[in-house]
Amino acid sequence: MGRMLEDASKSILKESGIPVPGHSVVSNSKEITEQHLKKPCVLKALVPVGKRGKAGAIKFAETVEEAQRKVNEILQMTVRNFPVEKVLIEEKVDIDEEWYVSITIDPQKQMPIIIATTEGGVEVEDLVKNAPEKVVIYHVEPFAELQPFQSKEIWSKLGVTGKPLLKATSILCKLYQVFLKYDCYILEINPLVLTKDENVVAAASVMGIDDSALYRQPELNGKVESGSERSWRPLTELEKEMVKVNDADYRGTARYTEMDGGEIGFMCGGGGGSLLSFDALVQLGAAPANYTETGGNPPEDKVAGLTKGILSKKGVKGLFVAHNITNNTQIDIMARGIVKALHEMGIDPQTFPIVVREAGVNDEEGKRIFQEAGITYFGEDLTIEEAAAEMIKKMKGVS
Repeated sequence: MGRMLEDASKSILKESGIPVPGHSVVSNSKEITEQHLKKPCVLKALVPVGKRGKAGAIKFAETVEEAQRKVNEILQMTVRNFPVEKVLIEEKVDIDEEWYVSITIDPQKQMPIIIATTEGGVEVEDLVKNAPEKVVIYHVEPFAELQPFQSKEIWSKLGVTGKPLLKATSILCKLYQVFLKYDCYILEINPLVLTKDENVVAAASVMGIDDSALYRQPELNGKVESGSERSWRPLTELEKEMVKVNDADYRGTARYTEMDGGEIGFMCGGGGGSLLSFDALVQLGAAPANYTETGGNPPEDKVAGLTKGILSKKGVKGLFVAHNITNNTQIDIMARGIVKALHEMGIDPQTFPIVVREAGVNDEEGKRIFQEAGITYFGEDLTIEEAAAEMIKKMKGVS
């Protein structure tokens, strides 16, 4: 999944006929002119995370001088591990009421779900728990448009009437069209503002895209960062390269997370076994350089690309590959991919420590491929902890 920055999401909303505040983006305070301050403005750190207000990364200004000073302050901030490099400048909306609406996928019912309330500006999870009567939760049939009568029903249940009801009805239908058109996994407007002259405006937006569908969204190229929704910090350059490796072939999954430092490249299957393997190395005093998991039987080239990424990190002096024995991974394909990467990188398993602990589909063929390449291979005869201990032994004496 991938997150889109707010300026890009608001541009899409505007193009779709949804009212948004006038906005622009600056990367330094000198770019701010009188054109930005025709009205009082809101200054927002442009980062792919929420709770910016609580972090002090949303400020208000009425003059150019005030805006420049506060933009400088914001640009010096780091918001939830993301350094601020750009600031979104928006015209301040004359707010009467703050509402909330979001569209996402219900993982249990596997259906689009709309969550709406006229109690915006609060944690909606708390509101659902403590005052469920103030929230409408509405499932929409997959592959169907949200009809105006359905949208009107949602807002009517929340007590919206008159001109605001008509406008909110239209906006929610358009939001749902955006959600479908751009393969979103989340589209959240918080707040959706009712102004004092009874207009309804999307004052703040969060838009996340299913990055496996980006191949059919060429207009979003450069606007969505794949994998960013699972990152607690900006992706490193190597992580970005591994996202490309994963996206290049739809078969199987490959996720790479880089650790600070570390000497052992780490590849695992998903699930609890992978965490156990990682912890086994750490408990034995080793320092994994990354956490990399594969699943769904990635093809040979994807495995090779991932292996190259793992081994290309500076300081990596060995490779530990471990899967739980209860999995459907084709071990022979994993073996071919890993051996291919080693060959193309000119790495000799006789001098470069490698331990593989895998069992599963075609493991006898996989064992043959690994062992013919000079790689230490274990199957279900060794536990994960024992295999990790073998890796530590091999690492001793490596300079």
